Amino acid sequence: MGASYWWMLLGMAIATYLPRMIPLTFLDGKELPPIVSGVLRNIPYAVLGALIFPAILHIQEDMLFGVIGTVVAFSLAFIGLDVMFVVIGTIAALAVYSLF
Repeated sequence: MGASYWWMLLGMAIATYLPRMIPLTFLDGKELPPIVSGVLRNIPYAVLGALIFPAILHIQEDMLFGVIGTVVAFSLAFIGLDVMFVVIGTIAALAVYSLF
């Protein structure tokens, strides 16, 4: 690997580290207003939806696969499960569907 790869790796590491380090440094011991903490708590669901929804519309082979995944994911998120459980539950449901 050339030097440019190491510089790129270092730049990506800094770009990933700074957005995580700055809030931890400046918000240590402080409590956020309820509206801000509510928004921050819902960001993972919003990002997950923004990443997955376009793929649902572009499924070529089996459109029902995307519809089932969407319904399961929305249902699990609606009952208040963690993002990780929503993803795992959706994968499990689609694995069962793909067996049939």
